[in-house]
Amino acid sequence: MTTATTTVLITGASAGLGAAFARGFAAKGCDLVLVARDKDRLDAVAAGLAREYGTASEVLPADLLDPADCAAVAERLASPARPVDILVNNAGFGLPAPFPYSPVEDEERMLDLLVKVPLRLTHALLPGLRARRRGAVLNVSSVAGLLPTGTYGAAKAWITAFSESLRVDMAPYGVRVLAVVPGFTRTEFQERAGMDVSALRDAVWLEPEAVVAQALKDLALRRPVSITGRRYRAYALAARHLPRTFVAARMARKRRAPADRAA
Repeated sequence: MTTATTTVLITGASAGLGAAFARGFAAKGCDLVLVARDKDRLDAVAAGLAREYGTASEVLPADLLDPADCAAVAERLASPARPVDILVNNAGFGLPAPFPYSPVEDEERMLDLLVKVPLRLTHALLPGLRARRRGAVLNVSSVAGLLPTGTYGAAKAWITAFSESLRVDMAPYGVRVLAVVPGFTRTEFQERAGMDVSALRDAVWLEPEAVVAQALKDLALRRPVSITGRRYRAYALAARHLPRTFVAARMARKRRAPADRAA
């Protein structure tokens, strides 16, 4: 899994966790296929990896919400001539307002990118992994999926459950599946979603490199879920034991629209 012949395809690879995963796998001698919408940013990531690690990176610009682009990435994953050994489903975005206040078109786009796209890409890769009896799928979820945190959290709950189920199905073939469940991480995610996180203390923030290091460690140990930091592991433990009605009520108050909060 960590030899120079291992090829890793990473979605959302131009920044944030995706770029951090690229650096993490490059440090292990892997070849990379970098997927994101912005070709210039992908080229910059690939050039940096080549300078620092001598890594061979294939740049594959794609808007995964475009059916033709998504099909092209799926075709690359299914290619027997250029096999991919590891898939990192990382691409995603969030919305600043709760479901009742967001345009339904935006909600559908988010659901497609967080659920439909990883499902399709994973499905494209699995026949090759089963045949070779090795490989891995890493699905980037979120601690938001552990509690009732709106439609983003619901989508992330799906990706965690999907990963845990797929892990069982693929175990007989030697294929590993890991749900990566980060908390607040210093990336572009919050800014691009228009989220106000100014009230959050520094102690809650994770660095992308720490999330990736923990994920690669947990992948090697064949764990089903990777959660970085004692704070978030305690959060996950509490989420399993707190009454759901109590948690749902508290989370609903935090998700009210701005006009409702002012009322």
